[in-house]
Amino acid sequence: MALGPTQRVFSAAKRLLKSLIANGETRLRLAVLELEEERARLLTLILLAGASLLLLLLGIATLTALVVVLFWDTYRLTAIAVSAFVLIAMSFLLAFVALRQAKRHTLLKETLKQLAADRALLETNDDDISQSRR
Repeated sequence: MALGPTQRVFSAAKRLLKSLIANGETRLRLAVLELEEERARLLTLILLAGASLLLLLLGIATLTALVVVLFWDTYRLTAIAVSAFVLIAMSFLLAFVALRQAKRHTLLKETLKQLAADRALLETNDDDISQSRR
């Protein structure tokens, strides 16, 4: 059974609409996945910042104990100073990692990359169509 011109146009429009909906659904799923990854990254960032602040607090408490014990026997001072140094160094290390994580811009990066690729593909197809008409 042969289709008329109107039916072919409607059939082509229907296929185009299905393709657009499928493409939109794929992009939406990618965006949701990236938002979930960003949420996990932010949770990690918050935990690192919290651990850094906790270690800094412990380091300051240890330094306070160092000042209190300053006039006691000599070997206690070395142990307290080393422990304070280690805690404070770990705090700065975790703070540095947290700052590095915070500077990474990853929100919807892959979605934007896919949309740019789609746009480039459409522009390439438009150029091919205009060249074939000449």
